[in-house]
Amino acid sequence: MAAAVIAGAVFVLTGCSAETNEQWSRLGLPEPATEETPLIGNLWVGSWIAAFAVGILVWGLILWAVVAYRRRSDELPTQTRFNMPIEFLYTVTPLVVIAALFYFTVDHQNQILDTSEEPDVEIGVIGQQWSWTFNYLDEDVYEVGTTTDIPTLYLPVGQTVEFTLDSPDVIHSFWIPSFYMKMDVIPGRTNSFQVTPDRQGSYSGKCAELCGAYHSSMVFNVEVVSEQEYEDQMQQLRDEGQTGEIEAPLRGSYSETPLTEAGGEQ
Repeated sequence: MAAAVIAGAVFVLTGCSAETNEQWSRLGLPEPATEETPLIGNLWVGSWIAAFAVGILVWGLILWAVVAYRRRSDELPTQTRFNMPIEFLYTVTPLVVIAALFYFTVDHQNQILDTSEEPDVEIGVIGQQWSWTFNYLDEDVYEVGTTTDIPTLYLPVGQTVEFTLDSPDVIHSFWIPSFYMKMDVIPGRTNSFQVTPDRQGSYSGKCAELCGAYHSSMVFNVEVVSEQEYEDQMQQLRDEGQTGEIEAPLRGSYSETPLTEAGGEQ
């Protein structure tokens, strides 16, 4: 039976594409697109390895107990009130596993959320019902999305980008799956994080928080491009008159005052 299972697994895997096999090695994560993704990817894969190790140990002990202590006669086995080695094992082992996972999680989290480095590009993100606004703060231009007009976020490859996240209405969540990073966008609180895209290409972004009736419309495109293409896109926004900074109104005034451009209503 074991040989049949192994043969079947090999048959299935050999029929997969190289891309699918790579995704299997990442345990379902998409192809990474930033310098920070190994921090999250390694923690993800390591956690699964630890989970499988614990599962194999538990299943092994269960099967061993089933076989070694199976019923052999009608004689009642010796009854004991406790077994110190076993009780010590199932008390200490979970503590060791949890302590190790906690240490690596906190260590990676501190590195992922570190914003002490001076960014090359600063982008203000506003999550509003139900789309996204991107302020390119260094370039003094912006792009506003709607439920029918999906916005596109442009990022220069190889440069550190700092996102600052704000919301005028409800809690959203800014998520680019290929960046292995998402963060809540909370009214009255500005969150931020940094990434350095290291692979040009087109990616998808979305809201990962159920935020209302048109939550499914909160999607956006991401284009990681060369520095020259990035500058060309910024110039195009200027040519279209999308200059200045869009500001999110205070919570509670959103229904009467939509997103406002510094200096006048938008």
